[in-house]
Amino acid sequence: MYDDEETCIAEVRYLLSMLPQNNRELPPVAHTGDPVDRPGDSLLDLVPVDGSRSYDIRAVIEEVVDDGEFMEVHATWAQNIVVGLARVDGHTVGVVANQPAAMAGVLDIKASEKGARFVQFCDAFNIPLVTLVDVPGFLPGVDQEHEGIIRRGAKLLYAYCNATVPRVSVVLRKAYGGAYIVMDSRSIGADVALAWPTNEIAVMGAEGAANVVFRREIAAADDPDAMRQEKIEQYRRELVHPYYAAERGLVDDVIDPRQTREVLARSLGMLLHKHTDLPSRKHGNPPQ
Repeated sequence: MYDDEETCIAEVRYLLSMLPQNNRELPPVAHTGDPVDRPGDSLLDLVPVDGSRSYDIRAVIEEVVDDGEFMEVHATWAQNIVVGLARVDGHTVGVVANQPAAMAGVLDIKASEKGARFVQFCDAFNIPLVTLVDVPGFLPGVDQEHEGIIRRGAKLLYAYCNATVPRVSVVLRKAYGGAYIVMDSRSIGADVALAWPTNEIAVMGAEGAANVVFRREIAAADDPDAMRQEKIEQYRRELVHPYYAAERGLVDDVIDPRQTREVLARSLGMLLHKHTDLPSRKHGNPPQ
């Protein structure tokens, strides 16, 4: 929505400038002059290390794309996920990102369907996908379960698995459980999986995990609270440290946040001529 007709038409023109003429062409390239190796020093301040603090993911996106120009779509619907088009090194990319500033960035039914539809749109028009991950999980609750969070959340999983365009994901901070998996993780076919040193790739947060894994030791301790805190720190030290994901092959590299733009550009350039054939079949059977 725009305030006047002139602005609306200008934005439609801008949108069309990033799209191919049809599904058999690649998106047009428009070199902006923004250096690929431009350092993103501000990224160190934009994303708090403390996982309980929120931030606006749009600021991160604008820092890594060309000239800070990001055309968000469906901005007022399912605001806990952000989707839109931008350019990296002149090439159009589709960006899918969790939004910690809304509902802590959890995935719910609406966010899953919004993300899935956008991923399918980008795949239909040969637009590479960049996924920025900071997700604490799926939204719990009876209402979500009754409305089919598993079935409808699987739409995002299906969309990514079915996409044949280049796919690069970056874990900025939290990446917990099934929600991490469906956000274009290595396990569902991401071509390049990257992570910042602040990444926490795990089944759940250290507090919840320690209560489950070490529940007997905590219950038998003379001071359960002190033992619980000790086990939380042990879990963080052994399983949630920055390089554990790389050691297990969950990510290809742990990168300096300031080099995110440069590494994204190099990764997308490497995948520019990617070609993937889907299995021969009449059609898939997506979740409804």
